Amino acid sequence: MSKQINENKTSSLDVDVKVRRFCSKSKLFFIISLALIVISVLSTFTGVDIALEFKGGTIITYVYEGEIDEHTIESELSNLVGTSVNAQEGDSLDSNTKTLSLSFSSNEGLTIERQAEVTDKLQELYPDAGVELVDANDVDARSGGEFFSKCIVAAIFAALVLIVYIAFRFKQISGWSAGVCAVLGLFSTLIVTYGSVVLCGFEIDSNFMAVILTLLGYAINDTIIIYDRIRENQSLMPGIFIEDLVNISSSQSLRRTLRTSISTFCSMLVVTIVAVVMGLDSILSFSVPMMFGIVAGTYNSICFVPSLWVWWQKKRGVNTLKPLKKKAKV
Repeated sequence: MSKQINENKTSSLDVDVKVRRFCSKSKLFFIISLALIVISVLSTFTGVDIALEFKGGTIITYVYEGEIDEHTIESELSNLVGTSVNAQEGDSLDSNTKTLSLSFSSNEGLTIERQAEVTDKLQELYPDAGVELVDANDVDARSGGEFFSKCIVAAIFAALVLIVYIAFRFKQISGWSAGVCAVLGLFSTLIVTYGSVVLCGFEIDSNFMAVILTLLGYAINDTIIIYDRIRENQSLMPGIFIEDLVNISSSQSLRRTLRTSISTFCSMLVVTIVAVVMGLDSILSFSVPMMFGIVAGTYNSICFVPSLWVWWQKKRGVNTLKPLKKKAKV
């Protein structure tokens, strides 16, 4: 009988959007989220390429003329020094020559003798290119490790602040549970983004950390908007079942959320296309993970987090929310 009354209340409300039954598909959303997290975590076992700045090594820069093959250089020098080598070409700004930057992964760096052997090998491979050594620097892994640790601490601190902020701002809708659900959705987004970086073959470098820190501030916005809509509808729809309240609130926020996410995704897509055409791998390692993060964040905000919050409330025996008390006019 009470269910019928509640359905009548829902149907009589002036809802200007098509109500989509998100909460009725909560099990599917949980399975999808869990599958994406498991795949992302398991991607670690396929091999994680950590940047030189985090694991230490040596960077050697040369100038040359003509054409060289990066893949040939990487293969030959890897066999020579017994460690991974990353070769990257560039243009010299003060002459007509080109630059070649070689990154060698090593805990102690390359000795002077090893560096001389590398130079001799390059001159042997390309005798007419006029290969000349310009600079050689050892990279200490401790500085990169400290940067990585600070980023992790910042992410954890931001998550705790978000939980406290949501708990107090949305205390009318059981704010602590809302905050925890929002942060769980955010962590899911970050884990999926990490998996995309590994599976796409990008390095875990400063670009990856920039993506993570960007998503920390961006991916939570849509969830906040849906929570705010739930709080508003809490007074407009007294006595309505919590599933219907969330379905209506999510449906009302859907168009705005999709417009924001699609516009941001398209911006990153344009950047990615330009980077592919211009051969800018350093930009690709930021724009591509950002696109994955935007898609994952949008999915979590619309589908996963609200459904998880409803499931949490029902586990606590909460089927409806009390309407907000109106403040007395002075």
